Amino acid sequence: MRCARVLIARSSCEGTATVEFALVAPLLILLMLGLVEVGRYADYALKVSNAARAGVQYGAQNLANAASTSGIEAAALADAQGVPGLSAVASTYCTCADGSADSGCVVATCSANHRVVYVRVATIGTLPSIFRYAGLVPALKSITVSGLAIMRVAE
Repeated sequence: MRCARVLIARSSCEGTATVEFALVAPLLILLMLGLVEVGRYADYALKVSNAARAGVQYGAQNLANAASTSGIEAAALADAQGVPGLSAVASTYCTCADGSADSGCVVATCSANHRVVYVRVATIGTLPSIFRYAGLVPALKSITVSGLAIMRVAE
């Protein structure tokens, strides 16, 4: 839009850019903070899922590692150094090679087939928001992120 000139040397639009910037700047700042928050969430989600993957890779190396759920959980948490509020839960389960259920991971349960052992690691963490004002919806004050990994144990 062109500004009209008055008889004096000054433009009648002087300061228009300042007013427009004052109106748009809060929206740009809010957009930038939202992008930072989404980036923090994406980074946190990757770390949580990678921790689950690292734990399951440790447990799937052999049957001795698979039996040590505390070692699997420690491996998952060690992979996620610097991630606050992260917890890991490891478990193992078995099936028969033909696909039937194996109760209790006992070889004798599987008739004429061998058992297949799996390791499962679930991680969960809570990411606090950078927005800390009272009017924020409680669901947005912190975001819970979970990761899950399952892998067959090498026998």
